[in-house]
Amino acid sequence: MADPRGDTPAAVPTVVAPPQEPDGATGSSYRLERDSTYLTWLASDTATGTASALGTFAIPLIAIAVTGSAAQAGVISGVSLAARLIATLVGGVMADRRNRFALMVVGALVGVAVGLAFTLLCRSDGLSFTALLVLSVLLAVRRGVFDPGGEAAIKQVVPERALGRAMAANQARDAAVNLAGGPIGGALLGVGGWLVGVGIALGHGVAFLAASVLRRRVPVAAQLPTKSDADGQTLSLFADARSGVRWLFRRPDLRGTLLIGTVVNLGFNLGVTAIIYSLQLQGYSPLSIGWLTAIVSGTMFVAALVSPLVVTRVGAGALALYGLLLCTAGIVAVGFVQSFVATAALLAGSVVLVPALNAGLTGYMVLATPSALLGRVTSAGQVLGMGAMPLAPVLAGFGLALVGRPTTLLFAGALCFIAVVLVLLTPSIRALPKESEWRAHAAKFGS
Repeated sequence: MADPRGDTPAAVPTVVAPPQEPDGATGSSYRLERDSTYLTWLASDTATGTASALGTFAIPLIAIAVTGSAAQAGVISGVSLAARLIATLVGGVMADRRNRFALMVVGALVGVAVGLAFTLLCRSDGLSFTALLVLSVLLAVRRGVFDPGGEAAIKQVVPERALGRAMAANQARDAAVNLAGGPIGGALLGVGGWLVGVGIALGHGVAFLAASVLRRRVPVAAQLPTKSDADGQTLSLFADARSGVRWLFRRPDLRGTLLIGTVVNLGFNLGVTAIIYSLQLQGYSPLSIGWLTAIVSGTMFVAALVSPLVVTRVGAGALALYGLLLCTAGIVAVGFVQSFVATAALLAGSVVLVPALNAGLTGYMVLATPSALLGRVTSAGQVLGMGAMPLAPVLAGFGLALVGRPTTLLFAGALCFIAVVLVLLTPSIRALPKESEWRAHAAKFGS
């Protein structure tokens, strides 16, 4: 719909909303790889993710090269993450108020514009700390405002019984993007930073084309906001965003993941960022650092290929516990090694269960959330789960400068271990079942 409604629900339904299934996907033999609508969505989302990965990888390294300071690079990344979190709250509301497929189209166009601006600044030698900060914040705000619409649209593309497998496939896609993003970003930086800008623009250009096809393919009725609030009046932006947070905290099966996500995201990202910054300061080239991220992402890609089988056989709660234990062990162990090979091996081992963990927790949340609230709830979950992440690059930069790599990584590992303890102390997380039992489990908490 060209001009979707602006009203959204004020009250939470007492039952989980029924899914909307694409045409031809209702048979028992449904397979993701045969669903052209899902594949088109995946193409758009993958292109957007690739463009975002290039910017996330390249800008901090360019900042260190321009300023010579890991601390200033950390400030750029930290401010950008904070801007993204704030923008994500807005994006969640927009995803529930407006046509989600139209948001994908507009967001891609904005990404093209920022990528071209990045290219022009690089070619004119206009890069500075301030310019990099502005570009990074613009990319982060674009991601926060428009990406929730694309993420929420998956429930209008894939039948609910396949959500776990779709999320697992998305994990494989994310790993593949990161696998390619590091080496590609490093190679582009080796030629010139302006090529990164070109890559960002091209990625969003492909996303625009795929999203345009998707918008024409999905029936108009399936693109519309599904419910108005009880009084028939539009809620304020703040009240709408707050409703997603309120719904999450009313669900005992979901709210336990919020604090745990906050702690582990801070700890693990602090560790990974400290490793990348330390390698840059030790004189490793961007291409070498790109290969480190590629090794880790390659491991996640292989693990993600089998994660659809894992989520159908192992409970999401068990995956959370054992996945976090591996992450903790890997970050702590890296603090005791110096070689590039050992660092890569330990980091790769630490993420073996991450794709299945993410697929289980994310898939369950998407299934359990009514479609009319999905944008706000997923955005609220991201903001609450990543609320402390802007501190990660800042702590990494100043930690390396003040106490060095080993102590910084031990602190990061301690944060990850706190997340493990929290899982052990939270029965509602440990009780999350395997994919086939998600619907019945979610129904227990439907009000």
